[in-house]
Amino acid sequence: MTITQTIEISAKRRTIKVPSEIPAGRVIVTFATEKALVEECPLCAKYSDPKSGALRPNAETEAGIKEVDDMLAGKIPNTLKSFNSLEEMLSDLDSDD
Repeated sequence: MTITQTIEISAKRRTIKVPSEIPAGRVIVTFATEKALVEECPLCAKYSDPKSGALRPNAETEAGIKEVDDMLAGKIPNTLKSFNSLEEMLSDLDSDD
């Protein structure tokens, strides 16, 4: 099910919790259940549970999630990097090491 409503967003964005990236003024807000999104997107339908409609990750993604969880829990050595800015991350991605 999808519900669409036009509402006025105040400058303080207190109508509903709205990210600051959304400009103040008249906007169209659409609320949709995950199942509705899956029904409208062939790619989402491919990766969703047929019974519940919930999106499910593939095996490679699930393995990656488990690996990060294990690193954060201290079960395996932590090889995660952290960055203080987008520029720092992009610089690291561009480096050869």
